[in-house]
Amino acid sequence: MSTTTPDVESSPWRRLGRSLTRRPGRGQVAVAALCGLLAFGLVTQVQATSASGGLATARVDDLLGILSDLGNRSDRLRGEIGDLQATESRLRAGSGQDAAALRAARERAQTLGILTGTMAARGPGIVLTITDPDTQVHADVVVDAIEELRDAGAEAIQLNGVRVVASTAVVDAPGGMRVDGHAISAPYRLAVIGDARTLTGALSITGGVLDTVDGTHGAHAQVLASPRVTITALRRLSPPRYARPAAG
Repeated sequence: MSTTTPDVESSPWRRLGRSLTRRPGRGQVAVAALCGLLAFGLVTQVQATSASGGLATARVDDLLGILSDLGNRSDRLRGEIGDLQATESRLRAGSGQDAAALRAARERAQTLGILTGTMAARGPGIVLTITDPDTQVHADVVVDAIEELRDAGAEAIQLNGVRVVASTAVVDAPGGMRVDGHAISAPYRLAVIGDARTLTGALSITGGVLDTVDGTHGAHAQVLASPRVTITALRRLSPPRYARPAAG
């Protein structure tokens, strides 16, 4: 009977030792990487399942209650957002329109105040002074001067402390003239706001106001341009007796 001695080199333990000490091949590295990714995915899935375990284990009635509450909150927030947006739009539109309307109303009131003589005015213009020591200049000359100045674009006129407007009446009176019932005497001083060059040209035309005054015995007219003419005389408005606003 013969005895067989086991081959040490070919024993399983020897082969296992050689496998452990041998450098891993590319296939082994790939397998190890895949195993690592698989393990990472399993861990992530377990964590996600654990995090959502509260809802996953909740009853259907509880889930319906939570969903209804979220829907109600969403509706309330949408309503509040809509109200705030509407308020913002109303405030922006209202404030802008109100401010513009108020600004336009104030500008129109100022313009009408200057034209009707109820508001003081200042600006560039001229001062026409007529000296008449012998009282030879009559009211028609002053009226012609006022009309020429208006045609030349005068925006405000004051005659010896009396505001001149569209309805102003100038008539002869003993020792001078009467302007809307106010007695005035020479020298006559017309303060006028407007373009100084245009106003001066209107008075200086041949045969115009300046020539007429200077052709009157003892009288003289002088025009001085000024960058700042101030008109302080005011006029009280009288309500119309017959005129009424037209329909529309």
